[in-house]
Amino acid sequence: MFVRKNLTFRSILVFSGGHLVWLVLWSVLVVALYEYAGAEWLSIPWVPLAVIGTAVAFYVGFKNNSAYDRLWEARKIWGAIVNDSRSWGAGVRAFVTDQFRKEPVGEEELRAAHGRLVRRHIAWSYALRGQLLVPTSWEHVRQNRHIARANRKRMRWIGVGLYDDGDSARYLERLLPAEEVRHLAGFANPATQLIDRQAQELKELRAADLIDDFRHMELQQLLRDIYTHQGRCERIKKFPLPRQYGGASLIFVGIFIFLLPLGMVSEFAKLGPAATWLSVPFTVIVGWVYLMMELIGDYSENPFEGLGNDVPMLSLCRTIEIDLLQMLGEKDVPPPIEPKNGVLM
Repeated sequence: MFVRKNLTFRSILVFSGGHLVWLVLWSVLVVALYEYAGAEWLSIPWVPLAVIGTAVAFYVGFKNNSAYDRLWEARKIWGAIVNDSRSWGAGVRAFVTDQFRKEPVGEEELRAAHGRLVRRHIAWSYALRGQLLVPTSWEHVRQNRHIARANRKRMRWIGVGLYDDGDSARYLERLLPAEEVRHLAGFANPATQLIDRQAQELKELRAADLIDDFRHMELQQLLRDIYTHQGRCERIKKFPLPRQYGGASLIFVGIFIFLLPLGMVSEFAKLGPAATWLSVPFTVIVGWVYLMMELIGDYSENPFEGLGNDVPMLSLCRTIEIDLLQMLGEKDVPPPIEPKNGVLM
């Protein structure tokens, strides 16, 4: 997530500066052919070009709105995860007691049960984040060689690589017993198994009369809500913005930019000899604006990609960890995640 109020000139150039090269070359080529090769037949009337530009703008706007909806829904889901995580920590500490037992258990045993349930939940949040960062076939790091290489560089500069935080296994090893970590390694979806283990432990606590039926049901409902949040995240991750919209948008923008200098050159030619060269900067500016609109939508549609547009999952997981560990009364808690290079991950 970009946290600066405004993007810097450097960040804009890094994001889209390479496209300025071919925009300039294409517009200069059209003007040179028009001026020196007598290729006046290249020019096209402005009216049809304006109609195409308007249609493309509406289409790109629809794509960007859809991409923003996916990004904002993802952020709302993670906001709900944070809230339910706090409810889980508070519920565990308030509900898991020995007041329903005929023979009380020691405070140490209760604290151990609280710690297992809370730490396993923290591990779940990191496991979910790790699973959501696994790239899919339609994300940028899985595209052709040039695009993949450029986005791996972006990851090092403004993405998950910037934090060098490793994968979720490191967090699981810190929060869970070694035996449980080894058990999780055999599953395709460790986050799902962690919630299932929570449910099994609640059953064991109920059998030991450390929670009653009502409180058992309340905590189980929280686990059900957490499963729902996980499923919503997986839906966004595993179902892309329909490619007939995402792919067609790029084609339409490309057609418009291809035709743009052909319309610009004839309009500037009306101003007099050599005025056609003034069409070059205006063609580049208009083409760059349309290209930026396309790129912004394209890089916003995947909110769990590991790039600067992502939902800041690492920061939210750390918030959950800090809040829940402090509920347990622990003093040695990790610091909050701070932005780097204007990006919070």
